[in-house]
Amino acid sequence: MTVYEIGSGQLSLSVIKRIIEEKQHIKLAALAVERIQKCRTYLDNKLSTNEEPIYGINTGFGYLQHVKIDKENLTQLQHNLLLSHACGTGQEVPLPIVKLMLLLKIQSLSYGHSAIALSTVQRLVDFYNYDIVPVIYTQGSLGASGDLAPLAHLALPLIGEGELWYKGNKMSTSELYAELNWEPLILQSKEGLALINGTQFMSAYGVCCLLNAKRFSAWADAIAAISIDAFDCRIDPFLNLSHLIRPHKGQIATAAIVHNWLEGSELIAKKDKQTQDPYSFRCVPQVHGASKDSIDYIESVFEIEVNSVTDNPNVFPDEDLIISAGNFHGQPLALTLDFLGMALAELGSISERRTFQLISGTRGLPPFLVKNAGLNSGLMISQYTAASIASENKQLCTPASVDSIVSSNGQEDHVSMGANAATKCLRICDNVERILAIELLTASQALELRRPEKSSVKIEKLVCEYRKVVSFNEADRILSKDIEESVGFMRTATI
Repeated sequence: MTVYEIGSGQLSLSVIKRIIEEKQHIKLAALAVERIQKCRTYLDNKLSTNEEPIYGINTGFGYLQHVKIDKENLTQLQHNLLLSHACGTGQEVPLPIVKLMLLLKIQSLSYGHSAIALSTVQRLVDFYNYDIVPVIYTQGSLGASGDLAPLAHLALPLIGEGELWYKGNKMSTSELYAELNWEPLILQSKEGLALINGTQFMSAYGVCCLLNAKRFSAWADAIAAISIDAFDCRIDPFLNLSHLIRPHKGQIATAAIVHNWLEGSELIAKKDKQTQDPYSFRCVPQVHGASKDSIDYIESVFEIEVNSVTDNPNVFPDEDLIISAGNFHGQPLALTLDFLGMALAELGSISERRTFQLISGTRGLPPFLVKNAGLNSGLMISQYTAASIASENKQLCTPASVDSIVSSNGQEDHVSMGANAATKCLRICDNVERILAIELLTASQALELRRPEKSSVKIEKLVCEYRKVVSFNEADRILSKDIEESVGFMRTATI
């Protein structure tokens, strides 16, 4: 099995994708081990010779920052911190996202500015490698002071508390430790704070959404190409000349991709077409392209974030400094998660419009793409479903990042709401996948109604593979199953 060394380089989105897809194990690189140990030793030495208050290390937290904690209680302080901050509620976070949280937390701790003990980081590595996945809840984080509640739940099993998933079973941590013959850890000074401060809840959701966004962007182009051919559209909007005089990178790329999908199609080469097509077909390069450019920018923000130290205070052994700052504040993520939601929602919005046009009974296609319309309603209501989901996305796109609410008795007086942006962005992702699946169902049906004329070799091959999963709709049947199987096809097919 391939093993990825944390601390050996940058965690790019492509590297994370490879770790997930190949189910790689992880371990700490030698440099990461050295940095972690150096920082921990520095803090231990500092505390042995220093009586001054250092936030979160020998003081209370948040509004209680002025309360000095005696040395003999520093371990209990960190233990209490995890217990008191584990205030999550709502639905459970999907297990793949929790595993991402573990990966990203380990990465952040590996830089040697958090004063975490090596044994604590190694236990997190063991959690990741053994698929020990803590139970975390979607609600509870304000996206500032870090994702406190979710990360507290992530860290609870370290001290023998909380619940987790292991080998398909949900159990208490005490049950698992008895099974594995493990002992709970006793946290040292600052460790609890290092564990619960950070942006790994927001970051993990963002990475998951970005990986989906790239997949949906590719599918949106492919499905749009099928729709373009099935709706008897012109090739002109996908010729490169118009895009070179408005040279947005995503626009140029989209036009080229769609043109490539349509290369060699009998349908696209037909003469005597209408002079223009509706915007949902003609403006695919402009709309899909803008989403591509947005996704690229958002990816750059998240790649900085997942390779950063986001707990507080930050410890700098070489400079003999411990700085209480605000790297836990999620504003860069909150803004871009809202932006990503909008970029994805637009892929769904224009897809639903193409579905609407395809079932409209124009351009030689039967109403609702079914034979004997009237007796059969065909794909009429699948468009209703797409419209409902597209409208839900518009509601979900109300930005979370412009909101804030005061907490910690006024000490934390501006928060990012990035966690709310994160969870609703994932909902938008799921919605867009379904909207695109409905367009795939619709476009494939319309294309078959153009027979004996054929599309390109590339499109015909894709539709042929799709037909192994979802058959042509001859007469009314339950469409929810077709939509579900279309989603499944998009998750497994290669385009």
